[in-house]
Formats: sequence, structure tokens, C-alpha cells
Amino acid sequence: MTRPYLSIEQLTQRFPDGQGGEMTVFEDASFGIEKGEFVCILGHSGCGKSTIMNILAGLAEPTSGVVKMDGFEVSGPSLDRGVVFQNYSLLPWLSTLKNVTFGVKARYPSWSRAKVEEHARAYLAKVGLEGDVVHRKPSQLSGGMRQRVSIARAFANQPKLLLLDEPFGALDALTRGTIQDELIKVWGDTEQTVFMITHDIDEAILLADRILLMTNGPFARVAESVEITIPRPRNRTQIVEHPNYYAIRNHLVQFLGHRSKELAGQQSGGAAQSPEPVRIDKTKPDADPEPEGARLRAVNE
Repeated sequence: MTRPYLSIEQLTQRFPDGQGGEMTVFEDASFGIEKGEFVCILGHSGCGKSTIMNILAGLAEPTSGVVKMDGFEVSGPSLDRGVVFQNYSLLPWLSTLKNVTFGVKARYPSWSRAKVEEHARAYLAKVGLEGDVVHRKPSQLSGGMRQRVSIARAFANQPKLLLLDEPFGALDALTRGTIQDELIKVWGDTEQTVFMITHDIDEAILLADRILLMTNGPFARVAESVEITIPRPRNRTQIVEHPNYYAIRNHLVQFLGHRSKELAGQQSGGAAQSPEPVRIDKTKPDADPEPEGARLRAVNE
């Protein structure tokens, strides 16, 4: 069996509980991500999503288990893995352009100054930042513009894996929608592998190829891997008309609202905890019919 591009194998994380014992956040989590795939992970606070991302980024060490990317074990931070945080994390003393060229120079030390700047400007342009704005410092930019810089910086470094930690969580709805569209465009041009944390179900459906669903902690696990059976390119104003949209959305809401609690606290017993694949497709003639009287609808979280 071929190993996926990014392979998470029996990952376990335990922390001291403050009373002389240990708390198991998640145990023996095992899943994979294919090259060029866009995967979102959903789960309630405390289930370990950010801990998994920190381990993937090399910013934390798991209690046990291993992460392998492109055949090699992940250990410590690397330019092969880029991270976009919710709080932008820009260098305040550098201009927009220099915030991007800083990383590009580290990634490609043999490039000339002109090539580095050209490359950085190209990625800034992909997220709508051109002209005089590239010479402004972060304090002179809006929140949305700062996050655009963060996204451009991450993509410009051309990492093998891009990690997005709720990158739109601090933005208003209109700005969030615009930058989501820009993110899809840049990702479509680069075909980089993306792993993203979000709490927004509609955002996950719009962006992802697959959505991983986590149960509540402690002893959380990645319980399901839901395929997004809505073709690309996707448009936020049209995606809701697709017959699979509300079927997928309702499944996600029901899992997060009920099953994530029902499945919580199940210990692995040392066995790998792989997610159950879920494929919902109402466009197929043999799709399971809805129960009599049932109607797909938006469900509030």
C-alpha cells in the first residue's frame, strides 16, 4: 500500500494534568494527506487541532507517534513547512514587500536581489497587493491586508506543506470572503499541499477537498474523513445550489453537535485510530433516498 505524501502515524499527545497525573489530548491518531490536497480539520476547542498543527509545523514534539512528509520524518521547524497564523505574525519594522522577501531570500539564497523582489511582488499581486501599498509597514495596513501579506509570504516560500491556523478568524465576514477567494486562486495556481484549522463549516466546504472531523477530548480522535463532492471551481454564491451542499453541511453539523460528544473518551488500546471515510453524493442515481418527510436545510450550529 502506497504511503500518502503526508503521513500521521499513531500520534499521541499527553500533558501533565496539574495533579501529578497526565491528560491524554488525543491518542494514536492516524491519517494521511495526498500531495496537492487541501484538507480542513474541524472539532470543538480542546480536541487537539492546534496541537496537531504545531506538531506538523515542527513547533512541538508528540508524546509518541511519527509524522512523515515526502518519505522523511518531520522534526523541528523547516522552510519546507509554512505557517499562516490568525494573528498575522508580520515583522512590524519591515515593509509589506520586505516581509515577503525576507523569507524568499532564506529559501533561495542563490537568487539575485532583483529575482527575489520580482518573485515577492508576484505573490503579493496574487492577493491583490500592488503599487505603493507594498512599501507600507504592517501598522499602516488593515487587518485584511495584513492577512493577505501573511498568505503571500507563505506561498512565496513555496513550502511542501502549508499550514493555516484559523487564518480568517479575526476578519469581518466581507473581508473573510474576499480573502478566501484569493486563497483558492493562489492555491489553484500553485497546487501546494494545505492543512487548515477552521471553526467555520461553510468555509471548510468552500475550500477543502476533504474535511477531517475530531471528537471531543480528552482521548480525542480523528473520527471521520468527509469528501467534498462538489466540483471545482467553487463559487460561494452558487455552491449552495449544488445538491450535495446541504447534505454535506447537515452531516458536519450533526457530527459536531452530537456525535463528537457521543464518540468522545474512547481509548485506542494501542491500535491506530484512522478516520472513517464518508462520501455523500446526491447526484448519483443510486444515492440513498431521504427519509419520508425529511428535507435538507441549513442547520444553525
